[in-house]
Amino acid sequence: MRFKTEPAIKVGLIEGASEVRFTLAGNFVASAGETFGPGDYLATATDKGIRLSGEAEREAASLSLSPSSFETDRVTIHDITIGIDFHWQRKEALVFQGALTLAGGPAGILVINELPLESYLVSVISSEMRASCPPDLLRAHSVVSRGWLLAQLERAGSQAGAGRAPAREEGESGGGLIEVIRWYDRENHSEFDVCADDHCQRYQGISRAFSDEAFDAIRATRGTVLTWDGQICDTRYSKSCGGMTESFKAAWEDKNVPYLSAVYDGREPPDILGAPLTGEPEAGEWIAGSPEAFCNTNDRELLSRILPGFDQETEDFFRWDLSYTQEELAGIVESRTGLALGRIRGLVPLERGESGRIIRLKVVGERKAAIIGKELEIRRALSRSHLYSSAFVVREEGSGEGGFPLRFNLRGAGWGHGVGLCQIGAAVMAEGGYSHEAILKHYFRGAELEKIY
Repeated sequence: MRFKTEPAIKVGLIEGASEVRFTLAGNFVASAGETFGPGDYLATATDKGIRLSGEAEREAASLSLSPSSFETDRVTIHDITIGIDFHWQRKEALVFQGALTLAGGPAGILVINELPLESYLVSVISSEMRASCPPDLLRAHSVVSRGWLLAQLERAGSQAGAGRAPAREEGESGGGLIEVIRWYDRENHSEFDVCADDHCQRYQGISRAFSDEAFDAIRATRGTVLTWDGQICDTRYSKSCGGMTESFKAAWEDKNVPYLSAVYDGREPPDILGAPLTGEPEAGEWIAGSPEAFCNTNDRELLSRILPGFDQETEDFFRWDLSYTQEELAGIVESRTGLALGRIRGLVPLERGESGRIIRLKVVGERKAAIIGKELEIRRALSRSHLYSSAFVVREEGSGEGGFPLRFNLRGAGWGHGVGLCQIGAAVMAEGGYSHEAILKHYFRGAELEKIY
């Protein structure tokens, strides 16, 4: 465990931009000693790097700006895309503390924000949820977000390229069977530690951090992580587990992570959980129902306090329904996977995790069949953005020419991969009086709280 003091974190805000508009509020100093005062600036990509126009004009391969005062100086970056590839994708102007680096290159402009880890976390817990969350949720989330990032940094470089399995193609009698099994973990970014979007952790600067409770949560848990066998826990989280969290290996590489096991998200497991949800009958009954669970809540007042505005656009996070025509589904599968399967004859779950999430799905097409996994690859293959989760059952309707279904109806559970902390479930627990220690103990069984700096 190498972190004995608070590290500085480099966050990738933008990659591959042709231009970046930003506004400085306060005085910023370049590495050569030049001062950039308050005002609007435009950085444009050039063959040699970037061209800066505004209060100062210059051209360079890169430009690094440090605030004269971390506490008072701010930079607003305009038109940052958030929620990339997800159904809430949009552009916003976001305000940041700390140093700013703009570097040009063949792919466009790269923008990096550097700041102390604990300051970064204030933004994360206020961007992933809201700063108006119950205090013990904010404290629990600060421990989880801190541990997740430090665990990634500890293993960075030791597993270069890990997290994404190659596609495999295998033969099958009567035609080819394509098997595509991929999982997507945090990428080992070469020029910064972590990106600012949902693919790593949401980081939206101080634009969301408006409450004393968010700062109090970070101060109260400073340097604290969950550990297992002397190592920092890789503490994962998702928006809603759907009543049962998922094991690590169902979403990522095939290894057991003891503290990331399947956990019922409630007090007393319902009778249906007498059998594992890996079986089709049990998974179908679970997903078709509405079992009692912490994350099964319709408390709109609480949800308005814990979910960012764009997340509140999703109302059916615990159980959801989606319907496709034959033409819609066939088109989505081909455009999202690049596989020309033709009309879809059926969606057949081959393997489910302990929360009922599908790990391997067989898509039977008119021309050939494909096996797709793991959970995120399935969610991407069956939606123009992402399905809420891979915990779903399929009901086919009608019979068209050749016996192909006319419509596919998906009934699903949860929002996200379901591994680790269930954010909505944890919020309900905190609102109900559970301490942040109790919340962490519930979701990460056997892990220990430890202050490492």
